[in-house]
Amino acid sequence: MEYGSIADIAKKHGARISYNEIIAPYTSFNIGGVCDVIVVPNSAECICEIVSECREKGIRYYFLGKCTNILVSDDGLRGVVIIAGGDYNSVRREGNDLICDAGASLTRICNTAKNESLTGMEFAYGIPGSAGGGLYMNAGAFGGEMKDVVLYCDYLDTDGSIKRMGKEEMQLSYRHSIFTGTDRIILSVCFELGPGVKDEIAAKMNDIMQRRRDKQPLEYPSAGSTFKRPDGAFAARLIQDSGLKGYVVGGAQVSEKHSGFVINRGGATCDDVCRIIDDIKEKVYADSGIQLECELIKMG
Repeated sequence: MEYGSIADIAKKHGARISYNEIIAPYTSFNIGGVCDVIVVPNSAECICEIVSECREKGIRYYFLGKCTNILVSDDGLRGVVIIAGGDYNSVRREGNDLICDAGASLTRICNTAKNESLTGMEFAYGIPGSAGGGLYMNAGAFGGEMKDVVLYCDYLDTDGSIKRMGKEEMQLSYRHSIFTGTDRIILSVCFELGPGVKDEIAAKMNDIMQRRRDKQPLEYPSAGSTFKRPDGAFAARLIQDSGLKGYVVGGAQVSEKHSGFVINRGGATCDDVCRIIDDIKEKVYADSGIQLECELIKMG
């Protein structure tokens, strides 16, 4: 596959581009093989031009955020991988709203809200994702979700046009939005917050982070909660009741600290994680009759 036109667009915008690079270091799981092309864009214009070029030329592409909820194949990804992370991360205030690039980390957004004495984002502190990825899956924790604070987003539609969508159109539900599983690309997100007291916001954020440290295996690479919450039950409890706490497959392990997390305890492969997920689903179903649904997105 010839990627010269993609390189030209990246060069035009000053975006980073690499060839035959391992994607693992870009992911929170630290798993994934060699990709043909990785582009780290620095503007919405760069993203739109690269995506339009890929669509026009029939080049396969992937649009990712901070890669915190994905599991990439050990064989890597063919085509163009666009990672809207560190170079596309602006956050600016307009009244009580924060306008955020899709690649802005939720932690950065939370800290900006705190520094601006704006409240409403505290629940998202420590969620290891981005504004775009968080909205894509309606991320949530500690009693809050993206649907509670999002006002609108700008996105690249499948026809190549940039459009704006209000919250009421987004079909936000548990770990789902209208964007889930589609080719529409979130470019920026507006969060509607309220005035607050900086010290009180900071105290709430610190409390949430301490609760994360106490209960979650943050010291190991992972993709967060591995399974969605089943109706009327908790995945972690079901996994623990099935005797799988600490279960190991290769370099992957069901966390001994929180059974809802599959961690990379060192050298885990995509195959290790897939095997452990399959084993968990099979054992939990046999023991409880409940079919767990994986929260991770497998790529490649």
